[in-house]
Amino acid sequence: MTGEPTVFIVDDDAAVRRFLRGLIESVNLCVEVYESAQAFLDSYTPGQIGCLLLDIRMPGMSGLELQEELSRRTIDLPIIILTGHGDVQIAVLAMKAGAVDFIEKPFNNELLLDSIQRAVGAHVEADHQRAEHDQINKRVDWLTPREREVLHHLVDGKTNKGIARALEISEKTVEKHRSKVMEKMEARSLASLIKMVTGLKNLKEQ
Repeated sequence: MTGEPTVFIVDDDAAVRRFLRGLIESVNLCVEVYESAQAFLDSYTPGQIGCLLLDIRMPGMSGLELQEELSRRTIDLPIIILTGHGDVQIAVLAMKAGAVDFIEKPFNNELLLDSIQRAVGAHVEADHQRAEHDQINKRVDWLTPREREVLHHLVDGKTNKGIARALEISEKTVEKHRSKVMEKMEARSLASLIKMVTGLKNLKEQ
């Protein structure tokens, strides 16, 4: 993903947009504001990190419809719903559809900022984990076919002797391949290697 974390505000009320911008910028977060769901869609670049502060009721595309559209485009930007007292049931629907929180208007500033910080923090962490996962997959791709076989057996808990027997090679050869696997995967220990590759799709497909 790209850029520093940004809070995207989508609300058709100009006064609300101005207030929210000032409030959120007071805690040193970048802010972008939009008067409609379509304006946000036209501007948003997939991969930007942060969160979306979204009003439920807006002319044209509603907050729920925008949420559905983002889901259709597989955009995982965390969404915090802003709702009036009469829209709590709608906000609950939004939560069931994946929104991370909903805040009732008039909102408590501190509660809103806390929710935003949590959402942004979680998105930053998820982005970091995705990047780490992608890097590990690349390292697996760098392994030779034989090194992948050794890695499979290591993950299965086999000893060097067991791997040698399974692959019909010498233990010394296994040790060499194992050393290369550790080096290419940048693993500090066998435990860290196993933790690193557990659940990798491209390893399972081999």
